[in-house]
Amino acid sequence: MHLLRAASCAAVVAVSGCAYYPYPVATSAPASFDRSFSAAGGAMRDQGLAISVEDRASGTVVGGIGGGTVTARVLQQADGSVRVQFDATGPRDPALIDRVSRSYDSRMGR
Repeated sequence: MHLLRAASCAAVVAVSGCAYYPYPVATSAPASFDRSFSAAGGAMRDQGLAISVEDRASGTVVGGIGGGTVTARVLQQADGSVRVQFDATGPRDPALIDRVSRSYDSRMGR
């Protein structure tokens, strides 16, 4: 009987000494300029555009296909975030800008 009580007490003491560590909160880090710039150029290449300008210093990538031009501007914001803007001029394919944007999102893991 004493052995059973001792074992029970030991079990209670052992369980009470266990620590609980909650799962860490997952936070997404803002996209870096370099990753966003590379993804913008890659997205344009994915859609068959020939890159004519790729200027990291100004954050500009320009590509063309079939008489149309797509320009990507990658801007570092004051708060550290990155803004990417795609503009199209003269495309014969009106869905081109949407495909480039979707390709960019895919490369960024979105």
